Amino acid sequence: MIRPLSRTALILDIVGAALLFLVLTPMSVVFYGPGTGNQAINGVAVAAVAVAGFLMFGGVAIGRLAPGLALAAAWAGAAVQMLAGFGPLPIDFAILLVLYATSAWGTRRVLWWGFGSALVGGLIAALYMVFVNGVALGPGTGWEKVTAGTLLLIVSVLALGFAWVCGLLWRVVLRARRTRSAQLQAESLAAEEQERVRIARDMHDIVAHSLAVVIAQADGARYAAATKPEMATEALGTIASTARGALSDVRMLLTQLRHRQGDGPQPTLADLEALFAQVRQAGVEPLVTVDPMPPGEPPGSIQLAVYRILQEALTNAIRHGDGTVHVHLAWLPERVDIEVRNTVSGGASTAPGGHGLIGMRERAQLVGGSLQAERRGAQFVVHGSLPIGQGGEQA
Repeated sequence: MIRPLSRTALILDIVGAALLFLVLTPMSVVFYGPGTGNQAINGVAVAAVAVAGFLMFGGVAIGRLAPGLALAAAWAGAAVQMLAGFGPLPIDFAILLVLYATSAWGTRRVLWWGFGSALVGGLIAALYMVFVNGVALGPGTGWEKVTAGTLLLIVSVLALGFAWVCGLLWRVVLRARRTRSAQLQAESLAAEEQERVRIARDMHDIVAHSLAVVIAQADGARYAAATKPEMATEALGTIASTARGALSDVRMLLTQLRHRQGDGPQPTLADLEALFAQVRQAGVEPLVTVDPMPPGEPPGSIQLAVYRILQEALTNAIRHGDGTVHVHLAWLPERVDIEVRNTVSGGASTAPGGHGLIGMRERAQLVGGSLQAERRGAQFVVHGSLPIGQGGEQA
């Protein structure tokens, strides 16, 4: 199998293999030259060494591109070397590099072919050196010679196996890198998705609440224009201020979306009074009770969640209620309970799958709490419970 490999990497592999061939092949010829106690140099010997070296280092050149073909080329070079009657040569270093490549970059099948080659190749090399190449095992009894031969076999297998194991370790490193890279990419995508959902949720809360106030004020101004022009003027002023505030909030969200420079300022409990004032201007009188009061300064994520949940619940009360809404906050030591009740006007319905209700539940879940929103008889009730001091994620 041919692996995808960049042109630069392939060129580097070919150049490196060529340099090793040019250095180690002459060394192999000189190693078996006259005066070394081995066969004399002749044209056939030089040609055999050159062919064996070309096949082996050709395998090195394509080791990363096609590890399976590289292993086959190394076996072919070793066969030429043994058929020519040569023992171990410097060019055999290429075999170690090829075994490394099979375990580092080969497929699972090539990986195990490399492992088998290390075992079988070590056995063949040991037998060849003893029975064909005439490696002397020294004086001694037959058992001592068997022991020496076994030691030679072990050394051969360990040499080849060491190269294969090194490649296997690098394979593990590469896999860990790919896993880490995939994990980082998944985390980045998850963070982007969470940011997108957060901005969409904030956008819905801001736009839905502001438009509900604007619509209510516009309806009131239309009816009052003929009889009480001053009330119409006041309503138009409220519409203008509400629209400006919504536009400012939307611009802030778009800036976050474009530049990702932090969350920017977010509503807190101190902004609740302004929220209640907007609701009153829309013709809905919220009856607010806070019992008990906050024991201290709640976490910013809890303050934001409380504000956004109340904002959406009051928006629904403006759109679907009859003008009366009860808000109750209970700041307990370990949690804050929120309850918003409003009477549903005749014919109105609140879809349980609306974006606003989904957003409220997400707000509660992000800080580790829970929220239920349901119709009970003539009333629509939103009840939420948010833990305090548990390190909930800021929405």
